[in-house]
Amino acid sequence: MPVWFVFEQALLRERHIYQTFFSYEIIRQMVRGGDDGNDDMSYTGDVSVEEAWKALEEDKGAVLIDVRTQAEWAFVGICNLSEIGKAPLLVSWQEFPHMGLNPNFSQMIEGQNIAKSSPLYFLCRSGVRSQSAAAAMIAVGYENCFNIRGGFEGDIGADGHRGTCGGWKAAGLPWTQN
Repeated sequence: MPVWFVFEQALLRERHIYQTFFSYEIIRQMVRGGDDGNDDMSYTGDVSVEEAWKALEEDKGAVLIDVRTQAEWAFVGICNLSEIGKAPLLVSWQEFPHMGLNPNFSQMIEGQNIAKSSPLYFLCRSGVRSQSAAAAMIAVGYENCFNIRGGFEGDIGADGHRGTCGGWKAAGLPWTQN
C-alpha cells in the first residue's frame, strides 16, 4: 500500500472525526438553545410513536417528517401512512455518506408550503437527529414541532439489534421496505 494512500486515509478519518464533533456541537447548541447551560427544549416536545400516529390520523394538517438518510429509507424502511391518506415527507437532516448537516434542510420543508401552525412530527432512527430537526424548524418560525421519541427503530435491544425495542417498527405501526 503506497504511503500517500495511508496518509490520505488518515486525513480523511481525522476530517470525519472533526466534522462529526463540529456537527455534534452545532446540534447540541440548537437543541439546548445555546451554550448558556440552559437545558430547556427548544422544540415543542417529545411524543411517543403511538401519540404521533394518533395525531397524524386525527389532524388533517399534521405532517410526519422523516429526517433519516436516503440509505436508511432504502434499506431499513419508511413509515407507511397510506391507510390514513398521507405520506411521510422525506428530508435528510444529515447527508449520507459524509453525514454533514444538510444545508438546505429548512428550505426543503418550507418549500412544501406547510402552514407554520401545522403540527410537524419529526422522526429519525432513534429520536436524536429528530430533536435537532424540530429545534431547527422552530427557529425558522414553525410553531408545533415534535420529536418522535424512539424514532423508527428504537433502542438497541438485548439481542444487539434495533427494531425490536421501542420505536415505530416495534410498536407494530405500518411501515414498508423496498
